[in-house]
Amino acid sequence: MNQPPLHLDLKKDRGLTIQWGDGASSYYSIAYLRHMSPSAEQREARENAQKNPLHILSTKSGGASGPLTALSAELVGNYALRVVFSDGHAAFFKGFFLLWTI
Repeated sequence: MNQPPLHLDLKKDRGLTIQWGDGASSYYSIAYLRHMSPSAEQREARENAQKNPLHILSTKSGGASGPLTALSAELVGNYALRVVFSDGHAAFFKGFFLLWTI
């Protein structure tokens, strides 16, 4: 699926629902979106967890207090989705195929 979503429904404290052009929908929790961010930091965390299932995930919050939430989710042109999190991180999911497959 490389076409842009038809609709985004962000529940900032819970998750993001995406309606796709083929009628399917996908739901991603806020924590899952943050974990699956294509950033180098998250890629390294996923690699470490794969190498060692007992790896302890970082608890650093980037200065945010309270539970992780999404501040915004927006389409960037016809090719990407940008999600900004309460811990200061912004995830840029380039190519909708990535979202379709995670």
